[in-house]
Amino acid sequence: MRIGDLAAAGQVTAKTIRFYEQAGLLPAPPRTTGGYRDYTPEAVRRLAFIRDAQSAGLTLAEIRSVLEIRDSGHAPCGHVTSLIDQRLAEIEQRMAELRQTRTALRELARRAAATDPDTCSGGEICTILTRP
Repeated sequence: MRIGDLAAAGQVTAKTIRFYEQAGLLPAPPRTTGGYRDYTPEAVRRLAFIRDAQSAGLTLAEIRSVLEIRDSGHAPCGHVTSLIDQRLAEIEQRMAELRQTRTALRELARRAAATDPDTCSGGEICTILTRP
């Protein structure tokens, strides 16, 4: 199948497919006698896998590492499990940071609601953001 057909099947652009080839995510396909890329049905499955892995939050480098393991004839399950565990830990850390930020913003909102702009002195930049 040609690149346009693969793009349509994978719901991506031809430019994305060429990028994935250059990034090592999709192997370069054989070419027709006319010089056109000639993709196999396996390319559709691989493209779907890349999209699914991206949806799970994996980076292209991480996806490439999974594909390299599979291409070498080994099951990437242990590696994928490790990547998922790392991503979950990162998300948990980010959620904790966001909870702290929310608490700080709620305090600032409370302070802002209680601030009378007419009482702000010219010597301070903003009493809402300045710690009391």
